[in-house]
Amino acid sequence: MDAVGVDSSGHQGSPGPAGYRRSAGSRRGEARRRDLLDRVADDLAINGLVDFSLRRAARAAGTTHKVLLYYFDGADDLLVQAVLALRERRIGKGMAAATPGAGRQTLAARVRALWPVLVGEESRVLDQAIGLAMYDPERYAELARGASQQYLPSLVSICPQGWSDQRKLEVAEMILAVLRGFLVDRVASGDTGQDAAGFEALARALDREEAAQE
Repeated sequence: MDAVGVDSSGHQGSPGPAGYRRSAGSRRGEARRRDLLDRVADDLAINGLVDFSLRRAARAAGTTHKVLLYYFDGADDLLVQAVLALRERRIGKGMAAATPGAGRQTLAARVRALWPVLVGEESRVLDQAIGLAMYDPERYAELARGASQQYLPSLVSICPQGWSDQRKLEVAEMILAVLRGFLVDRVASGDTGQDAAGFEALARALDREEAAQE
């Protein structure tokens, strides 16, 4: 993958010190930072991570690279924050799909409802983020760690309420690992329908887990 960092002048290369004062955390400054981040995240959702640069991000945000460096600690920080923002969007959509209304659903049904969201419009760039974290784990470790930290609380929340916290966490970890595997396999194989059989097995495993006693 050709995603690279940029230095403070906006040229491709290793990111250096930003050299600009970061926002002091005022309400106005945070609103401006969030607006810039949303614009960059929108660009990533459309164009992916390949050839990401500070200059490209500035164009997408309708500003200059100096303004971005005022709010973010360089290109890598901006990239990570934008990916985290896209994940938050995906999680919000996923939870809305998995918990409609007050009707009781099985855990397997809730997980099935998540899948169309996981392969939705943010899918391409978030799949690329997995690859980037694997390609350069030291530099982009936060892309991998952040994924689990973001997804797990939501997956825990859709587990049956009567379960212990430990059991919820164990099952949520399993669901996350399996769904992540489906996403990687979908990209690697190019077969967008291959996951159907795997989902049947996952659903049976979740049904057995839900039927079992503590």
